[in-house]
Amino acid sequence: MEFADLIQTPKLDGVKMRGPFHSPVDGTLCITGHHIILSSRKEGVEELWLLHRNVDAVDRKPDSQAGGGTLIIKCKDFRCIELEIKEQREFLNVASSIEKLSNIVEPTLLYPFFYRPMYTILEDGWTTFRPETEFNKLVTALSEEWRFSYVNKDYNVCPSYPSTVVVPKSIDDETLIVAASFREGGRFPILCYR
Repeated sequence: MEFADLIQTPKLDGVKMRGPFHSPVDGTLCITGHHIILSSRKEGVEELWLLHRNVDAVDRKPDSQAGGGTLIIKCKDFRCIELEIKEQREFLNVASSIEKLSNIVEPTLLYPFFYRPMYTILEDGWTTFRPETEFNKLVTALSEEWRFSYVNKDYNVCPSYPSTVVVPKSIDDETLIVAASFREGGRFPILCYR
């Protein structure tokens, strides 16, 4: 599947956007494979860059007298953005495109698989955070109560827990494994922040 097949109107001038916490913006609407972009191309006016995956619902309010209508885009972050479009055909095309693009289910077509940063990555994110370094002061200060455990190093005990965890010192690794077998998701007692 090509994104171009889903985008009936890739660019539309003369769209008015209304949204929370800012005044209405007249500008150009662009629909890409992953974003809805609205720009007035004016200095000091904020652009809208909205990922299609952030769209929860699209409500259509056609204007039968003037043609066109208003699209109300309800976002997953609770924003409601209104796009006022003058022509009926373009109104229907934009609504249809946004609905289709916001409901893609194939994971390999989603934005993370297409994102290419325009800068050099300087560090390996997998090794930046070391639990031993982060929790060392706590475990040292409370060495009678807490310890590091590597029981989940291959993520076999609990797939949603990290490989290194801080656990109560009074519980050995064998007991953690047994406790995990009786709990949903293989969970076992760890130090966590709520």
